Amino acid sequence: MEKSAIIVGAGLVGSLWAVYLSKAGYKVTIYERRPDIRKAEISAGKSINLALSVRGWTALKGVGVENEVDEIAIPMHGRIMHDTTGETTYQPYGKEGQAIYSVSRGGLNARMMNIAEEKGNAKIHYNKQCIDADLEAGIVYLKDSETGEEFKDQADVVFACDGAFSAVRYNAMQKTDRFDYKQDYIDDGYRELLLPANDDGSYRLDKNALHIWPRGRFMLIALPNEDGSFTCTLFMPFEGENSFETLKADADVDRFFKETFPDFYEICPNLIESWHDHPLSSLAIVRCYPWTNGKFALMGDAAHATVPFYGQGMNGGFEDCTVMASLMEKHNEDWPAVFAEYQKQRKPDGDALQDLSVHNYYVMRDYVADPQFLLQKKIEARFNEMYPNKWLPLYSQVSFSNIRYSDAWNAGMHQDAIMKKVMDRPDIASVWDSKEVEEHILELLEKA
Repeated sequence: MEKSAIIVGAGLVGSLWAVYLSKAGYKVTIYERRPDIRKAEISAGKSINLALSVRGWTALKGVGVENEVDEIAIPMHGRIMHDTTGETTYQPYGKEGQAIYSVSRGGLNARMMNIAEEKGNAKIHYNKQCIDADLEAGIVYLKDSETGEEFKDQADVVFACDGAFSAVRYNAMQKTDRFDYKQDYIDDGYRELLLPANDDGSYRLDKNALHIWPRGRFMLIALPNEDGSFTCTLFMPFEGENSFETLKADADVDRFFKETFPDFYEICPNLIESWHDHPLSSLAIVRCYPWTNGKFALMGDAAHATVPFYGQGMNGGFEDCTVMASLMEKHNEDWPAVFAEYQKQRKPDGDALQDLSVHNYYVMRDYVADPQFLLQKKIEARFNEMYPNKWLPLYSQVSFSNIRYSDAWNAGMHQDAIMKKVMDRPDIASVWDSKEVEEHILELLEKA
């Protein structure tokens, strides 16, 4: 008999997972709540750009679709910090040749849908909203948002890849006994801006870097797009001093950018127009458990939605595909065994990804412009070069390896405690590259 699978959600994770399932011999049907975004004009600045790193590439390579994505990905080898005078500081992300890759969310989603259909032979049905589910029977109840017609579909296995506010999770799993669910909105929101290309199509900023304007309690970032533009995002509190509530009138916005981000203000001719083009949006972390029930499993944001400050939301969702595929092979598609190990193995990594994301917000917002922080990173990079088996910076563990998120988080916090002791030396700025500091770090590692 033909093996069948339903995926709810034709986003990034759902589209990629369709290819994995198809290659394992499943007939794949995808139901998507939205219309087909490929038939609408996708603006580069519609959503925070994504940063594709090693975990994401690993998942794409797992089914041989990395070349299709590479065509629309722009390497960013480091971050460039812009201070209030317009002076810049460059900090490489990793070693020479290492980069994270900027991709437009809309552009990538359209590309992944093509891949799901062409490489995964998946049939995608649009404007189909999940309204309920029978978890044990593998049935999804749906409603056509255009006609109002209600119907159902059934498969051997069903995967909810329908985002942070998953309809499958909300309508079915959250109603089951002993299902834990927690939703936390952070105090800050975001608003996007589009920095257009120059008239000749060239970039107004260095295209191979992630640009940050760190200002303590808030920050502006910019990631490059293929067409010479940058998708820019202002993260700041909803309320209080220097918050979105203080930027009511156009004059307030204009004055704020002119005073706070002067070099950006000079190169952004359409500031006010772009400000009105994009809504003020909120950011939430969603934690839940269990991730599986009966014939259903949550994947991606439906299981572990996070905030975007490590650029790992998509990478973590893609890694779910890598893990689930390996467990399918390990357990010979015995789905109860696959699901049991999947959630047990992956839940600590989902939690750690969320902890990492919040931690990196403080790093980007508060520390990247701090000379002490930059010095600490230089010491870590030097020590890593000398003792690669003893020390790998946290950012490299997360972005340039497939080390489990939970292991990276624990190792990173351990290393951070060691570096705090090293940085407490009053003369650290003058002796940072000395044999004495090197031996001090080795000693602290030995004690631990």
